[in-house]
Amino acid sequence: MKIKSVKATWIHVPIPEAEQHTSDFGVIDAFDAALVRIETESGLVGYGEGRASVFSSGNNAPLVSLINDDFGPALVGENAGDPARLWELMYNGTRAHYALKRGRPFPALGRRGLTIAAISAIDMALWDILGRSLNAPVWQLLGGLTHAKLPAYASGGWAPADGIGAQLQSYIDRGGFKAVKMRVGTGDGEVADSVRRVHAAREFLGPDIDIMADAHGTYSVPEAKRFAREVADCRLAWFEEPVNADNKRGCAEVRATTDIPISAGESEFTRFAFRDLALLDAVDIFQPDPAICGGITECMRIAALADAHQIRLAPHLWGGPLHFSAGLQICAVSPAATIIEYSLGANPLLHEMAEESFTVENGEMVIPNRPGLGVTIDQDFVEKYARD
Repeated sequence: MKIKSVKATWIHVPIPEAEQHTSDFGVIDAFDAALVRIETESGLVGYGEGRASVFSSGNNAPLVSLINDDFGPALVGENAGDPARLWELMYNGTRAHYALKRGRPFPALGRRGLTIAAISAIDMALWDILGRSLNAPVWQLLGGLTHAKLPAYASGGWAPADGIGAQLQSYIDRGGFKAVKMRVGTGDGEVADSVRRVHAAREFLGPDIDIMADAHGTYSVPEAKRFAREVADCRLAWFEEPVNADNKRGCAEVRATTDIPISAGESEFTRFAFRDLALLDAVDIFQPDPAICGGITECMRIAALADAHQIRLAPHLWGGPLHFSAGLQICAVSPAATIIEYSLGANPLLHEMAEESFTVENGEMVIPNRPGLGVTIDQDFVEKYARD
């Protein structure tokens, strides 16, 4: 299965004004991703998805250029059926032969950021091709089902205190969700403003719905401690990214002062960052993003770390259908996986870019059984929203 071509396209989908929301990132008026298409000499095609940033919108031109001008040409002629080996070639660059011979990484200079996002998208497409070539879902190639279905939580929650309960309830009504996530943090103003919103959500939803609170890494350590203390009676399912991702010791300090489970990882690249989170006892839940952390290959390594350290796995899946499906494949296999993120903010990529749909019923997501990633890209959608 020699690779014939690797092509990345920036997909930019404007969000209608009535469906836009405002967070600490500003007004989210578009959804962006880098769509990767890999074709083999025999005509097999696989797709992957990468992101230039962890939130909805952003300039993906540099990421697309990196894939088309750097990684893509280097992969032409390689065997698409060897995603693990090709991951090492991309990560280690011209020193890959040392890495493979000596059994340890010799990474190229770009060990984080766009380089890993590019590897993520390509890796995803390679696994898609391998599954399609064997007429098997990716989860089967990764070891088979540990979970035939998993609970899902509805992710969104930007409304002010007087509307947050109703907003979260509207998510619950759409899929029978038993868990919902809301955003908190600096975007609210002061810590007290976030505390009021969480209390309002709990009062509206009652005791039987799990609530997660995501601060997007915007609190200082003292602010995060105060928030956790003042919402202690709300029984949060987890407190996500309480502090900046570069302050892992600070995250550990927050965790040590509360019994609310701490989650983090959507802003991290490769297993090495997750190793550090585990060694510092900084989190209870890993949230790797397969579109930026290194793809399916690396995410499985992170899942193994989670299992070894008795840390739960709940990937960050705020993206399109390939991104979401990659997370499903990983969670289907990993014994550490406990729940799936399901985007209910305005997300045209997830809900419109594929011919298939991913639906939640009674709060659960059944793992699909389709070959590869199980996603058929709507080419009319791609043509409409492709950006030069």
